[in-house]
Amino acid sequence: MDAKALRQYLLTQPEAIESFPFGPDAAVYKVRGKMFALTGHFYGADAVNLKCDPHEAMALRDIFSSVKAAYHMNKLHWNTVLLDSSIPEGEIRRMVDNSFALVVRGLRKKERDAFKAKYAIGE
Repeated sequence: MDAKALRQYLLTQPEAIESFPFGPDAAVYKVRGKMFALTGHFYGADAVNLKCDPHEAMALRDIFSSVKAAYHMNKLHWNTVLLDSSIPEGEIRRMVDNSFALVVRGLRKKERDAFKAKYAIGE
């Protein structure tokens, strides 16, 4: 998956908003004001930082050499995924979906319940 295809996929998430609070070279993707992805040029390549369950984050780093501890973020809860074509597109999409779901799960209960009802998202 290249950076353009990733951007398109990130923006398919319900209510996803792209912004550039850190300048033109780093795009932040949020849902309801909470970040679920950050794209830019990290570790010498186009990449994306994605939220992840801590145990899964470590496992993904062991499985894929292109998954690193997050660049300039909490390394327990975030991974950097290099877009170097070594990870199948479906796996990157799964990581994006998981990041998005973790952020939605972290919304306040009322907001989370309304979001899930609006988009027919189950637990």
